[in-house]
Amino acid sequence: MAKHPASSKKAAPDQGRGGRPRHREARRREARRDSVVVIGLGRFGSALALELADEDTEVLGIDHRAEAVQGLSGSLTHVVRADSTKEEVLRQLGVHEFERAVVGIGTDLEASILTASLLVSFGIPNVWAKAISEPHGRILTQLGVQHASTPSTTWASASPIWCAAGCWTTSSSRTTSPWSRPALRRTSSA
Repeated sequence: MAKHPASSKKAAPDQGRGGRPRHREARRREARRDSVVVIGLGRFGSALALELADEDTEVLGIDHRAEAVQGLSGSLTHVVRADSTKEEVLRQLGVHEFERAVVGIGTDLEASILTASLLVSFGIPNVWAKAISEPHGRILTQLGVQHASTPSTTWASASPIWCAAGCWTTSSSRTTSPWSRPALRRTSSA
């Protein structure tokens, strides 16, 4: 007796992480390339995240404070309350799939350093971080952070983070924000 074609068992398709088909995983990675994760949503991080969102960049905002997350709910693509110093938490959020990340944590040096270290260990090619002092900036650079901005940096010209956040520029100069460059902003594929 011949088997019905529909009843024959097919080989399992290539599976990605977590048992998802590879094509779905590839789409997720592609979406992450056009996005930025901003960790630390205080004055600096929230200003930057909002500016990126205004420029139609998909933004995942992460902060450990509920009030910061609630304040940006609806303004960013995604905003989550989470502990960014925990590797498993960042992996669950898919942070390891991003190609651009910003650490805006300024008051908690330990959290800033641990978060930056995790982002670098994930192999994220473009990591920016706010440093509150020269030694903090030196540590971030030694960890492998590509763009660490310190208070002594000429912020408006040398650091796209500070200029984009509008911390030291006038509102008229924000229209020429360095974040407009394809390095951080999603580029159209048209």
